[in-house]
Amino acid sequence: MAEKFSDFGFAAEVQSALDSVGFEQPTPIQQQAIPVIMEGKDLIACAQTGTGKTAAFVLPILDKLVKRTGESKGVNTLILVPTRELAVQIDMQLEGFSYFCPVSSLSVYGGGDGSVWEQQRTGLSTGADIVVATPGRMMAHMAFPYVNFEHLEHLILDEADRMLDMGFYEDIMAVVKQLPVKRQTLLFSATMPDKIRKLAKKILIKPEEINISVSKPSENVLQACYLVEDMKKPSLVKRLLANREAIKSVIIFCSTKSKVKLLERELRGLGMSAKGIHSDLEQNEREEVLRLFRSRSYQVLVATDIISRGIDIDQIDLVVNYDVPHDSEDYVHRIGRTARAEADGVAITFVTKLEQRNFKKIESFLGHPIYQIPLPADL
Repeated sequence: MAEKFSDFGFAAEVQSALDSVGFEQPTPIQQQAIPVIMEGKDLIACAQTGTGKTAAFVLPILDKLVKRTGESKGVNTLILVPTRELAVQIDMQLEGFSYFCPVSSLSVYGGGDGSVWEQQRTGLSTGADIVVATPGRMMAHMAFPYVNFEHLEHLILDEADRMLDMGFYEDIMAVVKQLPVKRQTLLFSATMPDKIRKLAKKILIKPEEINISVSKPSENVLQACYLVEDMKKPSLVKRLLANREAIKSVIIFCSTKSKVKLLERELRGLGMSAKGIHSDLEQNEREEVLRLFRSRSYQVLVATDIISRGIDIDQIDLVVNYDVPHDSEDYVHRIGRTARAEADGVAITFVTKLEQRNFKKIESFLGHPIYQIPLPADL
């Protein structure tokens, strides 16, 4: 098994990009998936966000494109993802890894004005090598003759479980029916329920299977909880963030966008640099909020689950579950925003009496109880 990226035998252009960003040792998912993909086999991989799975499929695809003979014949690779945020993130990683490569990429997603559609239409018409798209938007473009997947060689489904949860099954199958039967198909999913198995049987051929530490939080995350009344949650948040010097970067997850808006106003009223992100914001507004948060222009990001998966934000000191997540997977993905890249982090969950039963399910899923911190006496 490869101990260094240089052991894979990537093209010089791909290796130069890895060297330029200081990537030396592959993660477990990269160690196992890259050789399978380079061999041209179909793959079904169970790996959660934060394990390095994007590079696991991006690098070998870039390597194949660099080593290809002859000129590009149009779209070579289609990557389907559940959200616009993930499409943009993967496209950004593609730009970084392909810096020295003669490879083009395009992200295709909904939202924005007419100019966004035109930009996507132009990219699809000229045949970008790699297209990263949400299923619904891809289907909309495929209704027009400028989309040509005749020479497509690779189909990748990233966060397949999330796509099915969001109701994209019919769109995915409609897209697949218009692709060449002879292709390499890769399916990545954080979980492997029966519906994913059924999807895999329909679109993959004799796939290799990889399972990487399924759905368990990083050991570097210190997890704790408070049993608190709903009306006292705002006061508890303020108490947690009182020492602003010690906590530099915080994400607070709320169950609804109305709670996000309310908590954002309250925190800003206290003089904290807080900003909310939710589905009411336009795509460009979300991207700007995330950009400012990454650059530490804001200390606190208040969010719905719109960013719990698929967004790379490093060096998060604290994640607060203002509300208990609906399921264990969402809990894992929320707290996975902290303790990334082997750093330490803290995840605290507020639990009301009504949420206790759901929280017990999360503890059962994790295989251990989460430490309960006593409430301050005045709360």
